[in-house]
Amino acid sequence: MLTTTESFEILDTADQIANMIINSVEADYYRHCLNRLKSSNETQRKISSFIKIKEQYEEVQRFGKYHPEYKTVMKSIRELKREMDMDVHVAEFRKAENELQSILDEVSILIGRSVSKQIKVPTGNPFFDSLSSCGGGCGTGGSCGCS
Repeated sequence: MLTTTESFEILDTADQIANMIINSVEADYYRHCLNRLKSSNETQRKISSFIKIKEQYEEVQRFGKYHPEYKTVMKSIRELKREMDMDVHVAEFRKAENELQSILDEVSILIGRSVSKQIKVPTGNPFFDSLSSCGGGCGTGGSCGCS
């Protein structure tokens, strides 16, 4: 592949966009929330408790309702998941994560559309997926709503 000045300009612009996202208020908030999540002993205790019960849950799922611990594990995993989800640090982190992901999705859509309206940009967000013109063949088996 021959390198042209156009290729360098595209790469420079991509670096500028990446730096703008990295230095954005949303990215700073994301890093702040991540740091608080990791530094909170109580939050980490809740996460590790959930991970332990999740391993038991996966073992129970192999046998389903016939496993002797089925009801106990199912109740425990729901309780621990709720406890973890209701933690302030986890909730703030997820909110920050979604905000940053939304920016990345928007940028991906804008870049894809600038190339062609037919570019398929999988975002994982139904709002953005409906904005992209998926004409089929996206590899999700039609679950994205394409036909």
